[in-house]
Amino acid sequence: MRGSVNALIVAAALAAGPAISAEPWNIPHEKQAVLKGRVVDALCHLKGRCAPDCGSGRRQLGLVLADGTFRLVAKSNIDFAGATADLSPYCGREVEADGLLIENPAVTLFFVQRIRENRGQDWIAAERFKAGWEAKNGKAEEWWRADPDANRIIAEDGPFGIKGLQPKPKP
Repeated sequence: MRGSVNALIVAAALAAGPAISAEPWNIPHEKQAVLKGRVVDALCHLKGRCAPDCGSGRRQLGLVLADGTFRLVAKSNIDFAGATADLSPYCGREVEADGLLIENPAVTLFFVQRIRENRGQDWIAAERFKAGWEAKNGKAEEWWRADPDANRIIAEDGPFGIKGLQPKPKP
């Protein structure tokens, strides 16, 4: 009997809400959260400057929650990469996103780590950026150092983005 009661308690807890398992990154003001909302083109939502298909993977995306709150999704699970590659396939559709909500007094951002479209589905890791980057550029231990676009921009404009401005030499 006790085993049946324990099983019912566990089943009820699992059914009560989405499981949050985002990995903490120790960012000030972070909290683990599962957001449910519609994937939108941020520029379209905020300024009315819309493009087909949420910008076809070239625009920043966000989530509009059921209460109308907009959350900018600024990062995926890949170092230094945004979440556009992960969210683009869901443009205009409702998803659940598991990640870290950073509610800094200056700006609120969401860093997605996992996505799923329906509660019964398995979570999908927010890691599409790296697979796409590697398909285009080949494998690299640190993609951000090997990125040809970033290296071209640094060569043209310098590491600070201002021509002629260079870091101070190390002593």
